[in-house]
Amino acid sequence: MNGLFQKVAENAGYVLSFFGIIVALFLIALMLEKLAQKKNGVQEKILTTRKTAMIGMFSAIAVVLMLLEIPVPFAPPTMYKLDFSELPILIGTFAFGPAAGVLMEFIKILLKLLIKGTSTAFVGDLANFTVGCSLILPASVIYAFRKNKKSAIVACVVGTICMTIFGTWLNKVYLLPAFSSMFHMDMTDILAAGQEKNSLMKPGSLNSFVLVCVAPLNLLKGVCASVVTLFVYKPLSPIIKFGHKDM
Repeated sequence: MNGLFQKVAENAGYVLSFFGIIVALFLIALMLEKLAQKKNGVQEKILTTRKTAMIGMFSAIAVVLMLLEIPVPFAPPTMYKLDFSELPILIGTFAFGPAAGVLMEFIKILLKLLIKGTSTAFVGDLANFTVGCSLILPASVIYAFRKNKKSAIVACVVGTICMTIFGTWLNKVYLLPAFSSMFHMDMTDILAAGQEKNSLMKPGSLNSFVLVCVAPLNLLKGVCASVVTLFVYKPLSPIIKFGHKDM
């Protein structure tokens, strides 16, 4: 715990920027959720005591799944692994709305930091939060405006596409350069590791690296979370929402 506080103090400016992004995304989600409520003629609090308790539960499940990482055959295992932490958050976001989804992504990262700390001076943690939000925000907003099976499918498809595109772009312009600088790794060594793992990659090409190593990982995460959510949300909905069905 002391090590985490020390890293926070050492990277105070970055941590403040991190919180600024969290607050901004939460406010955007809150505004869109209120618009959806107005369109649908719904009048209820965005956060209730019951919702808050459920948000905590889904976040706890998400952080456990986040810690259970699985290597993938098409990307360097030291940098990229598959986890299923977006699954409970996507289910919870469908049930409780976009604002709850952003809160769950934040709590997941906060719990992970408390349990495991950070090895990337919060760079990887911010990336995980924003990439997660790029899935759950568009998906939950689409679903919030029209809650039916067809809308849920469209929401999951759009969310998965958004996460794949955003996650791939973020790796190219931010994450990979940041890791290269932070760990004093030459970018050519990172690209060589990608080529060694994935024969489809063009030698020395950053664009090729993110297209064949990073994009498939984000796509796989989105598809897995979406498919399972579409199968289990309707049966779970009466339990999660205490009898209220919406899909």
